[in-house]
Amino acid sequence: MKLFYSPGASSLSPHIVLREAGLTVEMVRVDLETKMLPATGQSYLPINPMGKVPALEFDDGAVLTEGLAVLQYLADLAPASRLAPAAGTMARYRLAEALSFVATELHKGFAPMFDPDVPASYKHSLIADTRAFDRIASLVQPGPYILGEHFTVADAYLYPILRLGRHAGLDFSSWPAIGHYMELVAKRPSVRAAMRAEGLIED
Repeated sequence: MKLFYSPGASSLSPHIVLREAGLTVEMVRVDLETKMLPATGQSYLPINPMGKVPALEFDDGAVLTEGLAVLQYLADLAPASRLAPAAGTMARYRLAEALSFVATELHKGFAPMFDPDVPASYKHSLIADTRAFDRIASLVQPGPYILGEHFTVADAYLYPILRLGRHAGLDFSSWPAIGHYMELVAKRPSVRAAMRAEGLIED
């Protein structure tokens, strides 16, 4: 299999999951600006016409796109890792609930923060609406992870999004539980290894 990624993008989430699960795939870097594959000089668009990462290409040439699908597929390849509850259980639906919340309320919500053409007043309004952060804090406070005791793909998804938000200027100091959660996840060997491999940290 091949995982198409871009350093620091949302493809960091499946990269973390791969390392948590002990799965080995070929990592293929994508230039999101040019939509090209720097290693080969070929266009990325035949792989994913949307030009986004991640994308998972199978040995038969089939491609799975959309991060939430990729995360759950990888988790199901390694059930012993407990990165996702068993299919058909209420816990699995809670996982889907958490993934959907992060995708719709945080991931899409943060996108305007990185757009220089978006007025500052609108960006401030995004920060002023604290409901999403209140919800995240309530999820991780009993924790230590979103679904409780075990690190799951929901955590692998949430952490990079919170990290992007912090780099965009979001201040989480009003939610100590979020800050503690980010510190906890950042210390996981899989997270550090993935970030190191993508050049996001040096140590």
